[in-house]
Amino acid sequence: MGLTTDERQQFHDLGYVGKEGIYSQADLQPLKDGLTAVIDQTCATLQEEGLLGAETFAAEPFETRLGALFKADVAVGERVTRTIMGHGGGGFKEQAMLDFLRHPPLVSCIESLVGPDIIGSSVYRVRPKAPGYSRGAVPWHQDSGYFMPHCDGSLIVTCWIPLVDATIENGCLYVLPNSHRSGVYRHYTGGQGGYLEIAREDLPAPEPVACPMRAGSVLFMTNLTPHASFENNTDIVRWSVDLRYQDAEIPNNIDEDPADFDPEREPVTMACWPGEGDFVIKDAQNPAHEITDIAKFKEIRTRYEQTPVRNPGRGWTPFAERQKT
Repeated sequence: MGLTTDERQQFHDLGYVGKEGIYSQADLQPLKDGLTAVIDQTCATLQEEGLLGAETFAAEPFETRLGALFKADVAVGERVTRTIMGHGGGGFKEQAMLDFLRHPPLVSCIESLVGPDIIGSSVYRVRPKAPGYSRGAVPWHQDSGYFMPHCDGSLIVTCWIPLVDATIENGCLYVLPNSHRSGVYRHYTGGQGGYLEIAREDLPAPEPVACPMRAGSVLFMTNLTPHASFENNTDIVRWSVDLRYQDAEIPNNIDEDPADFDPEREPVTMACWPGEGDFVIKDAQNPAHEITDIAKFKEIRTRYEQTPVRNPGRGWTPFAERQKT
């Protein structure tokens, strides 16, 4: 598939480009089924703990079930959401997730941007935005606000993929076009929902652009593109996944053991996001390096869950302190 010349040009000029039809409904279904299985398992656990009654809303479709759980009991909805997201948001690591990451039409588009040797960044996230749940909103930020500073000049491609149709009403992404050329803006910790946040007055002048998208479309962004999403004001859950990819030459932690990580070592020797395990998506010279086996994929992810790595971070100021000055 790949990106066309015009699509690549828009990506580089504006910092983002959308492309429809990368995942079909059939392509999305295994991931939706896998997430539904997690909801089923968590509901069963909550029932065993006496925290949930007989009604688990199993007859509800994927698009509304989690919302029904939230409406019935916010604590139950939050517990289910935490279980889905796991460690930092990338806790779901079943076969459907690996297949989603390695989806050939998507990988072809990534190759158009970074070349034939592709690393799957450790930072992939499943994001269920439940109706009316304020913590589901994500404030203005750049992905590089989270990454190590020595990666600021490198291209790490974010792929934002809705599993249901994303609309303005249910919380689609907004981007600031042509605002990716001025480096990393000042971020603050403890913003909306606990996320990093760029104060709106610190952002450049362009009007935000809403990006409503059909399920299975992909919004490609640079790691320096400011973006945000707001509350879901509908009765469906706006499910989305965001994946990140980079050239193999960009710092990563392939083949590193988190138990050996030294937070005092030279930062430039660290992965852009040291806290989770990167993995090889495509190696043109040695395909045997590619992570295609689910057991190996789980092993990489689990090692970093069991042996947390302290990310040195960037030392951003808390948002509350900014408000005092």
